[in-house]
Amino acid sequence: MRQRLPLLAAALWWGSLSTVGFLVVPMLFAHLATPAVAGAMAAKLFAAQTWVSVCCALVLLLISRPKGAVAQYAWAQAAMVFIVGGMLLALVSQYGVAPRIVARQDLRLWHSVGMVLYALQWVCALLVLLRIQREGNGASATFVSHPSDRDAG
Repeated sequence: MRQRLPLLAAALWWGSLSTVGFLVVPMLFAHLATPAVAGAMAAKLFAAQTWVSVCCALVLLLISRPKGAVAQYAWAQAAMVFIVGGMLLALVSQYGVAPRIVARQDLRLWHSVGMVLYALQWVCALLVLLRIQREGNGASATFVSHPSDRDAG
């Protein structure tokens, strides 16, 4: 199971971003009574999504290298910039953009900025998922190891 954890975390991250941003929130605006009600609910969903994103990225960071090793797994080397970038995009959206939308400051501008940041985060999560999958589902121990690790295996 531990070998598949990177793939599962990346899939959860990308899948939750896809579901919330491209299915659930548009349905709120299509089916709730007013845009204000839909917007309030969307804000809560995006806040929850931020924490899903941060948790998935943290899990990926924490398992990016074998215990006691200096170097990262191959999947982590290939995806690190996108893991950190996606997590930062989520936090900037939540704590930089969302308060301005809630305060109704220049809604057109801040909604546009929020949409761009969300789309960039979605791309980061997708690239992380694809790189983990390409590097053997995170299951291979392809990393630069300490010489004593090679003798043990």
